[in-house]
Amino acid sequence: MIFETKRLILRPWRESDAGELYKYAKSPDVGPIAGWPIHTSAQNSKEIIKKVLSADGTFAVVLKETGLPVGSIGIMYNVNIPTAEGECEIGYWIGKPYWGQGLIPEATNELIRYCFEELNIHLIWCGYYDGNEKSKRVQEKCGFTYHHTNYDVPCVLMGDVRTEHITCLTKDVWQKIHRYN
Repeated sequence: MIFETKRLILRPWRESDAGELYKYAKSPDVGPIAGWPIHTSAQNSKEIIKKVLSADGTFAVVLKETGLPVGSIGIMYNVNIPTAEGECEIGYWIGKPYWGQGLIPEATNELIRYCFEELNIHLIWCGYYDGNEKSKRVQEKCGFTYHHTNYDVPCVLMGDVRTEHITCLTKDVWQKIHRYN
C-alpha cells in the first residue's frame, strides 16, 4: 500500500533504504527520545528494516522532491498502547533536518484519514515520552487530545523507565474538525 500527500509518499520500507535510514537514525536527538537506540551502521539500519520496519502498516516517509525516505510512520495494534476492536495506535519519527516543516503532521493526517475512512477505526491512540515536545505538538496539530499519563513505564529498548503521555482522537471529533476546515 502506498499513500500520497502534497509533499510526501508513504510507502513500505525497502532494504535499499538502509543508507538513508542510517543517516537520520544515527542522531542521538531522534531515536532515544522516541524510545529506541541510535543506529550504529547502515547494516544495523538494514537489519532494523528487515525485523521492525517491514511490519504491516509501517511506512517510510518519502519526500516527493527527492524520492528519499526521511522518517517513518505506522499504524499499530497492541504494540505500545493496548487497543480494543476498532482502535489502533499511530507512531512516527522524522530526521532532525526535517523538524518543524509540518511533514509528520501531513503524514499523520493521511494515516488518520485512512484509519477512519477505510479501516473502520473509531479511536486512534498516540503517545509521547515526557520531554518530547515535538511529538506532543504533532499530536495537538492533528487533533489528538490528552487522555492520561502512565508513570514508571519500562522503555525496554533503551533500558530505562519513563513517563508516557497518552492522547487519542475519535472518528467523531475528526469528522467535526474536517467539517469546518
